[in-house]
Amino acid sequence: MQVDVLNIKGQKTGRTVELPAEIFGIEPNDHVIYLAVKQYLAAARTGTHKVKTRAEVHGASRKLHKQKGTGGARKGNIRNPLYKGGGTIFGPKPHSYDFKLNRKVKDLAKISALSYKAKENAIVVVEDINMEAPKTKQVLDVMKSLNVADKKTLVVLPEYNDNLYLSTRNVPNIASTLLSDINTYEIVNADVLVVTESTAKIFADNEAEVTA
Repeated sequence: MQVDVLNIKGQKTGRTVELPAEIFGIEPNDHVIYLAVKQYLAAARTGTHKVKTRAEVHGASRKLHKQKGTGGARKGNIRNPLYKGGGTIFGPKPHSYDFKLNRKVKDLAKISALSYKAKENAIVVVEDINMEAPKTKQVLDVMKSLNVADKKTLVVLPEYNDNLYLSTRNVPNIASTLLSDINTYEIVNADVLVVTESTAKIFADNEAEVTA
């Protein structure tokens, strides 16, 4: 899949990069995408919900009245879950919602998501963006030139760029990530991927990078 490389003004540079069909041209698997997104969101849950059991609420431990002979139901102490202020039966406890997903499943999900973006023509390859200092306005100007300013955009970089990261973090619909850190949820959540030329060459030269 040949893709034109654009400059930061949105014009064709005359250069192209080859995006390998093994990553961008497979038949997407919807189910593994669902599993990867579900696992990502589940791992993000804090799971700190907690209720008090009858051992943790306040109240005396004495038996309210004798077991038999009162004509009423038998009762334990005031912390009984049936009473107001008593403990909760089988309430939620802190726990992790994360679950294991095999590496091959994660890799297939990532590649499937990238293939969807390629089918939708939602991948833009731009020359490397070099910034001497963090400037949000400069990044916004680049996105406007690429016609993606009004879309939820994920900028994929080959290595950490402090100036670019600082320039994008205050823009609600723009996020940046490293190629080595990219995940299925980020790809699916974005309307368009802006891939730098250096990143695209890594795809072309070593397709294993995306599944690392």
